[in-house]
Amino acid sequence: MKKRLWLLFICMIMTATTACGSGEGGKMEGKEKTLTKEGKMVVTLSLQEPNAFYQAVEKKFEDKYPDIDLQIQAYKQMGEKWEPGDFEKYRKTTNTALLSGKGADIIEVGSLPIGEYVSKQLLLNMDDYLEQAPLLNKSDLQMNALEAFKLNGGMYAMPSGFFLRAFIGDGDILENTSVDDKNWTWQEFKEVSKELMQKAGESSKEPRYALANEPPEVILQEMVVDSYTEFVDRAAQKAKFDSPLYVDMMQQTKKMYDDEVMTSKPAEIGKQLFYSAVLFSPADFIDVPRTFFSNPKLLHKPHAEGQTGGMRIIPTSQFAIQAKSPVKEEAWKFIAFLLSEEVQSLQEREGFSLLTSVNEKKLNDIQEQVNIGTYKLPNGKAAKVQDEEFTQFKQILRTPYQFAMLDGKVIAMVGEESSSFFSGQKSAEEVAKLIQNRTTIYLNE
Repeated sequence: MKKRLWLLFICMIMTATTACGSGEGGKMEGKEKTLTKEGKMVVTLSLQEPNAFYQAVEKKFEDKYPDIDLQIQAYKQMGEKWEPGDFEKYRKTTNTALLSGKGADIIEVGSLPIGEYVSKQLLLNMDDYLEQAPLLNKSDLQMNALEAFKLNGGMYAMPSGFFLRAFIGDGDILENTSVDDKNWTWQEFKEVSKELMQKAGESSKEPRYALANEPPEVILQEMVVDSYTEFVDRAAQKAKFDSPLYVDMMQQTKKMYDDEVMTSKPAEIGKQLFYSAVLFSPADFIDVPRTFFSNPKLLHKPHAEGQTGGMRIIPTSQFAIQAKSPVKEEAWKFIAFLLSEEVQSLQEREGFSLLTSVNEKKLNDIQEQVNIGTYKLPNGKAAKVQDEEFTQFKQILRTPYQFAMLDGKVIAMVGEESSSFFSGQKSAEEVAKLIQNRTTIYLNE
C-alpha cells in the first residue's frame, strides 16, 4: 500500500501542467548512435528508481529484440532511501541532461514537468508512430485513456497503465432517490445530501455526513484538481484564481461545512454517505466500494457549474522519447512493447491496462469467481456482486476520462491560503487575490 500511495502521490501531485509545441525539435547535439562490442544498438532508459516491473520489461524486450541493448540509468537503486532534497536534485539532473540533448533516449517523465518539455520541443510526438504501428491492435487500445493523456493534441508521454478516481455512494440510502450524477453540480450535491442525511437520521440516532474526516481546504484542493485547467494555464503562464468561479467554489465549500453537510470530524467507516477513492485495478471495482458499504453505488463526482462530470484518470509510469535521440525508431519499439499484451498482462505492472481485452478478461475472471462463490473480499467474506454491476464496470472503462497535469506547488498554495478564509480571518476575494498573486509569480519564475 505504501508503494501505491507513493506512486499515486508522484503521479498526481508532482507533475507539471500542459504546454504547447511540436515534439520534433532541434538539431542533434552531442549524442550519437552507440553500439556494444557485440554490435547491438544501445538504447538508454532513464528511471527515477527501478522496480520488478522495469526488470521484467527489460528482459522480455531484449529477448524480443536481440539486436537492441536496453540500458537502464536509474537515479536511485531499488529500495534505496530518498532523502530530503533528493527529488529536486533528480529533477535538476534530468532537466540539465535533457536540455543539453545528452539525456537518455527514453525517459520516465511521470514526476517531471512534461508540459515544459513539450513547450521547449524536447520530447517526440508519438502520434504518427502510434498510427502506423503494425504490431499494435489499435481496436483493443483504451483510446479514451490515451486521448486523455495527450498534451496539446499530441502523444508525448505514454503511460504503462492508469488508476481511476471514483466517487462511491451508499446504495441503500440512495435507493428511491433520484440522482442525476452525470450532471450534478456541487450545489445539487448539497441539496441531495441534505435529503439523504434526513432520511438516514430517521433510522439512526447517530448523524451521517455527506463527507467527513477532511478539513474544508482539502476538499477545496480536490475540487481545484478536478477543475485544474479552469484555474491554471501553464503554457500561457497565467493563473485565474481571482475569477468568480474560484470565489464561488470557496464560498460553496464553506457553506457545506457551515450547514454540516460536510465535516472535518472523524467518522467511522459507513458513517459517510459518500467516499472519494482511488481504484488501482479491475478488482478494486469490487473490493474498494465494499470497504465502505455493503451495497455501494459507483457515481460520477459532482463538478463545478458549467463543467461536466466523469472519472478522473491518473497515469502510472509515463515514458517519453527524447526529441534529439538518434535511436528514435528503436526507442519507439520499446514504447510499443509497453502496449503489447505480453507487457500489459504482467503481474508486476500496476494499474488498469491500456488494452480493453486485458481489463475485461480480469473482470470476467472475477465475475466467474463471484458467481461460484470463490471470490473473497479483503475481509475474507464472499463478494456479492450483480451481473449488471460488471456491465457497468466495463462501460466505465470505455467512457471519456478527465485528466490534467497538476503542479503540486499550486495545489499546496490553494490549501495554505484558503485556510484563512475557512477560519473567518479573510474574505473569499482576499484569499483569491493572494492565491492569484502567488501562483502568477510562481508560474513566471
